[in-house]
Amino acid sequence: MRLLILGAGYSARHFVKMFGTEFSWIGGTTRSPEKAAELQAIGIHPIVFDGISASAQLLEAISTATHILVSAAPTADGDPLLNAARDAVAEANPKVICYLSTIGVYGDHKGRWITENADCNPISTRSKQRLAAEKQWLSFSDETGIPVSILRLAGIYGRGQNALCNLDKGTARRIIKEGQVFNRIHVMDIAGAIQHAFEDNASGIYNVCDDAPCPPEDVVEYAARLMGVAPPPAVAFEDADLSPMAITFYGEVKRASNAKLKGALGYKFKFPTYREALDYMWENGWS
Repeated sequence: MRLLILGAGYSARHFVKMFGTEFSWIGGTTRSPEKAAELQAIGIHPIVFDGISASAQLLEAISTATHILVSAAPTADGDPLLNAARDAVAEANPKVICYLSTIGVYGDHKGRWITENADCNPISTRSKQRLAAEKQWLSFSDETGIPVSILRLAGIYGRGQNALCNLDKGTARRIIKEGQVFNRIHVMDIAGAIQHAFEDNASGIYNVCDDAPCPPEDVVEYAARLMGVAPPPAVAFEDADLSPMAITFYGEVKRASNAKLKGALGYKFKFPTYREALDYMWENGWS
């Protein structure tokens, strides 16, 4: 099996770390030639892709890929891979393509539980672009018969990117907004969901989020108890002086269900909630 990754970032690299030995060859794109050595060091053959033109190296990788993982962010023009090399992907006829999207495509649902059938009314530009790219990939699947699984990811955390790290660095904040809940997902469970989608040659849309959407302050307080430190002082949302991007996150309140992922794909979470994940990282390394 040969894996091509479009956008070899945090989640994709964790997938390679956990499941890379199942592939005889792994290639990954980067926009920066300077990052090529980083990819090479973790067993990923680097391919520079500017998001516009497909080089001969990228076209060669596409032609031999049995599995494609798309993690690269879309632009206002749509998905970079489809825009640059749609015909090449269709001709290669990979076994399955996995596209990493976001539950941000749902927008605000006033705290209600939602499934993959919920209306999508994204608020932020980036979520609108993700939804447009999803539609491109689903249309591509319909037209070619190539399975495409859309994994809508919740807020990503893991080693080096979590509440324990933030407390240690002094950057953790306990922002209080009545009724606010977030979904989240540990990066190791993202990797597991990708692997299940590949093994099943899965098509369709799946929410990838844990069992416990909750207020963000709950996670900070739990991490502080593990570390034996006082949590940061509570700050009202109105007084938090958040960035425009952070404000859009707080403008969306929903509880995304993972029932389809567990049912249709039979996925069993390594970390059903943030509590198990933080416990694990506290004992095994979190930075």
